Amino acid sequence: MNTNERIYTKDLHNHIDGEVTLAGWVDGRRDHGKLIFLDLRDMSGTVQMVALPSHAEAHALANKMRDEWVISVRGKVNKRPERMVNPELPLGDIEIEILDVEILNESETPPLDVHTDGRDIGEDVRLDYRYLDLRRPRMQKNIRIRSEFIRACREFLFKNSFTEIETPLLTASTAEGSRDFVVPSRLHPGKFYALPQSPQQYKQLLMIASFERYFQLARAIRDEDLRADRGFEHTQIDIEMSFVTQDDIMNLVESMITSVVENLGFTIREKPFPRISYADAMKTYGADKFDMRTEEEKQKGILAYAWVVDFPQFEKTDQGGWTFSHNPFSMPKPEFLEDLMAGKNIENILSQQYDLVCNGYEAGGGSIRAHKPEILKAVYKVMGYDEEGTERSVGHMLKAFKYGTPPHGGIALGVERNIMNFTGEEYLRDVQAFPMTRGGKTAVMDGPAALSPEQLVELGIKTAGK
Repeated sequence: MNTNERIYTKDLHNHIDGEVTLAGWVDGRRDHGKLIFLDLRDMSGTVQMVALPSHAEAHALANKMRDEWVISVRGKVNKRPERMVNPELPLGDIEIEILDVEILNESETPPLDVHTDGRDIGEDVRLDYRYLDLRRPRMQKNIRIRSEFIRACREFLFKNSFTEIETPLLTASTAEGSRDFVVPSRLHPGKFYALPQSPQQYKQLLMIASFERYFQLARAIRDEDLRADRGFEHTQIDIEMSFVTQDDIMNLVESMITSVVENLGFTIREKPFPRISYADAMKTYGADKFDMRTEEEKQKGILAYAWVVDFPQFEKTDQGGWTFSHNPFSMPKPEFLEDLMAGKNIENILSQQYDLVCNGYEAGGGSIRAHKPEILKAVYKVMGYDEEGTERSVGHMLKAFKYGTPPHGGIALGVERNIMNFTGEEYLRDVQAFPMTRGGKTAVMDGPAALSPEQLVELGIKTAGK
């Protein structure tokens, strides 16, 4: 059988009364005596096939097939009789008469049913057999929506003169709000790289490098407490722009989200997006992430976007000092710059930070950045750093700021959070291909795992045990 001529089930209406070659998984089998019906599933859909006794070899093979076997079929595309058409199925008016069939691979009986939505199956089982769990229609839909969202955002950004640039995964440990995951260095014993919590500093350095408009699909890796909408790893659409104001960035992102979301077939509650101060959000909703929808709008899957602005630049630590509320690189609002430089009125300083919220989730967040050394030094001074500590933490940024740094700012949009809103999913793991378990274990593979004694010696590491 020449599988090079294979077509997808979605294209079958173009081949009525003709012969085609299909390939995929057996999605169901029904034995009606002389007639054996098989459903064939590929990435584009499912179609019913029938094995007739007149095609003896194909009929015999169909008789032994079971669910999830991988097969290739040569068949004739027939219109179903009017009385047998199933209008609820995309291919409910078509049936494939099997002329020839090849078994490409058999399957054991799956340990979970891939035809249900999977909500009644334990997380450990689903993630242990994630490659099977991903076969279910719900998961196929979620992952494909994710892909379409990313594709459309990429196209929008390219049309608006952005350059896609990758930044390193192995970097240095810096204070960015969460614990770092660290990686030991074999070439520098006793020293460690850190995996990026975000590309924050690199994207600012790219503005200094005069790229002006940057983006990437960035992996953000953070050792923080796990919950339904938070994992050790997530993906963000990371954007940075030079010579812009806060409004410039918010308007561009709002245009992108509106265009992409509506082209994906979703409905936005209000345009332009409402802009609400942090103080008003806390007063009205009791949180800076809120859901403005009515119950009816929730049932219809409406997307209620809003911007939250005018965040406090600093917040109190448990020890009574000050730390940043978003990140240390944010600029204060112009009217508070003098206070920052003087180290006074700290509790009232408002920043040029902004969050995009949707349906109770933070869909993205960003700020206009500090772009002068003295401003960044002032931020670290408020946080209790002396000159040596500031140099140790962000000396490389202070050095770069000396060489013609343009005003700049940006935003990071969480891919998973946005897909959760599109699909109505409540758990981050249901919009990622291979997520972590709630206990921080990897899907399918057995991680984290102990290193061998030889690896520990090579890396110069001794473990303390439990």
